[in-house]
Amino acid sequence: MTATLLAFDTATEHLSIALLSGGGVHVHEGAGGAQASATLIPSILALLARTGIALKDLDAIAFGRGPGAFTGLRTACSVAQGLAFGAGKPVLPIDTLLAVAEDARAGEDRPQRVWVAMDARMNEVYAAQYAWAAGRWTVLDAPMLIGPDALDARWQALAPEHVAGNALTAFAGRTWTTGTARLSPDALPRAGAMLPLAQALWADGGAVDAAAALPLYLRDKVAQTTEERAAVRAAKDALEAAR
Repeated sequence: MTATLLAFDTATEHLSIALLSGGGVHVHEGAGGAQASATLIPSILALLARTGIALKDLDAIAFGRGPGAFTGLRTACSVAQGLAFGAGKPVLPIDTLLAVAEDARAGEDRPQRVWVAMDARMNEVYAAQYAWAAGRWTVLDAPMLIGPDALDARWQALAPEHVAGNALTAFAGRTWTTGTARLSPDALPRAGAMLPLAQALWADGGAVDAAAALPLYLRDKVAQTTEERAAVRAAKDALEAAR
């Protein structure tokens, strides 16, 4: 039986939500960034209402754990925890960069290597390399925070096969050493791409208790922003509403 899964990501300037129910996929896409802390929960509840699915009907809740924007990661994690606690459901933390790779794969089943390069601001890149074969992803280079010159040096040493992510266009005027690689600059951690990853993680027993769901940070930060504190309050409100 196909699991009923809710997935969402707010690690970038794009907010993405998807629901897998009865074999059908329902998607909501919208503006992320600073707006995500205020719009994520209402958008989730609206999608559930539109499809006639209640939180208690879910098998698990998947969220993009990062790396990505601090506010976005904390928003997604706190909302996933709040909803999961309220509904008594487990959580599936999904590698945000792997979701970008899956989005770029676009259903192609041929073996391939995908480098993901996402703009991390401050003249840095969130990068990782994955391989798709026999219906599964494996990690070749774990998520890292790296300068564009250092990443390009890796590509000079071993030519990439497929490069996905907005770093290809975010660094204006830069010439990347991508050679004949397939380029997917518009690939994002879309929730629709997260669903097959969540299904695989669910099947492998990778679900965790809500309290154990944590963001993946690759850059140190301590203080919470106003938006992050608002996201925590919203998650607590969602917890009360779900009871």
